[in-house]
Amino acid sequence: MTRVGVILSGCGFMDGAEIHESVCTLLALDQAGVTTSIYAPDVDFDVVDHLTGAPTGEKRNCLVESARIARGKVEDIKLADAKQLDALFLPGGQGAAKVLSTFADEGAQCSINEDTSRLLREMHAAKKPIAAICIAPAVVARALGEHGPKLTIGTDTGTARLLEGMGCKHESCTVTEFTVDREHKLVTTPAYMLGPSIAHVQKGIEKTVKETLAMI
Repeated sequence: MTRVGVILSGCGFMDGAEIHESVCTLLALDQAGVTTSIYAPDVDFDVVDHLTGAPTGEKRNCLVESARIARGKVEDIKLADAKQLDALFLPGGQGAAKVLSTFADEGAQCSINEDTSRLLREMHAAKKPIAAICIAPAVVARALGEHGPKLTIGTDTGTARLLEGMGCKHESCTVTEFTVDREHKLVTTPAYMLGPSIAHVQKGIEKTVKETLAMI
């Protein structure tokens, strides 16, 4: 049976994984009949009040918060093994830019969570497909930029330049579509980098899931 990994980065678009994007991804994978293994780093992060948008001064654990979306079925990403997976998905949200990486603060000079980087590199080396959604392509850019992959975060030229600064080739893309790099088996879609609604985001993610699974 096909097994794919999904990397979450908390729960909530301002400081963790974008919930709509995560659920749309998991739903499309389930509808495709594949088995999912969900992972998240066991690290703490700064919490943002999603009602006001202001920092709370509180810290929470990424693995614990990701369990909210995963309904408890989530593992520490340290345990993830590319040999056991056929594809890998990264939903977006600020957790990708703040927890999986430091892209939100450091841009093209960012660092990336060690085990997230390891898994991405292992999947790429094994020529297994990777899909990244919304701002998550920035994580892929840092891990695999030396290979010059093609990807998208939509139409934001400023963010696109930062990805290009990490060695990637950026391709503009609408929210309901996706960009494919067949050489590197990479599929990306803008999702809430463009919005404007979950219906638009869902269309792009559903197409991304289908394209990624077709590469297995």
